[in-house]
Amino acid sequence: MPLFYLRRLTAVERTPQANRHLACYLAFVAGAVNAGGFLAVQQYTSHMSGIVSAMADHLVLGGIAAFLQGLAALLSFVLGAGSTAVLVNFGRRSRLASEFALPLLLESALLLCFGLLGGNLEQFRWLAVPATVMLLCYIMGLQNAIITKISRAEIRTTHVTGMVTDIGIELGKLFYWNVSHEADPGHFVRADRAKLRMLALLVGLFFAGGVTGAVSFSHFGFISTLPLAALLAVLAAVPVADDIHGYWRHH
Repeated sequence: MPLFYLRRLTAVERTPQANRHLACYLAFVAGAVNAGGFLAVQQYTSHMSGIVSAMADHLVLGGIAAFLQGLAALLSFVLGAGSTAVLVNFGRRSRLASEFALPLLLESALLLCFGLLGGNLEQFRWLAVPATVMLLCYIMGLQNAIITKISRAEIRTTHVTGMVTDIGIELGKLFYWNVSHEADPGHFVRADRAKLRMLALLVGLFFAGGVTGAVSFSHFGFISTLPLAALLAVLAAVPVADDIHGYWRHH
């Protein structure tokens, strides 16, 4: 990827095009991590709806240990999102070019940890599985908050339910029959076709990432996290390098 493209992709000054391109990369990564994580620990970690529902079931059925595991996963997701907010605000206060790249770099490092943790999953399964679930939930919270902060809550990459809901809304507008545009122009319904295309693309990339992650994990195991970690590191590298160069130049 050209350096100017990578610099613009995670720049502090945002453009709609940069937001869309970054969201596409992150949606693919989220799908791959979610699917690969399921094969590792038999649990999806990108959506909290299922986890909260499972917590309620376990509590009613007396599964206190499972309830506490779900609570730990939920809190890990929240902590991941909070970590993004801390890093972004730290970068903003420090006037760093890597304001939005720092969470991506952290996510890259954590994916490497996921790969390393997986090597001991069978040996210490009683401890490694809950730790892996918490780590993946933290990563998903971290990532979802990145694009949410960057796009001012217009785009999300792990929350497929919300994206599919928005797709349904836009399709409803698209096929709505406007009886008389001239008689009542104030109530003319028009679909946002650009938004519809973007949402469909993100859902498609999440699915493609899921297929890629599942195939890769089933054939290569935890080492399949390395290309994902490398991709995130590449996306974050240029602004971080700019900050490091600027620091040494002034010191």
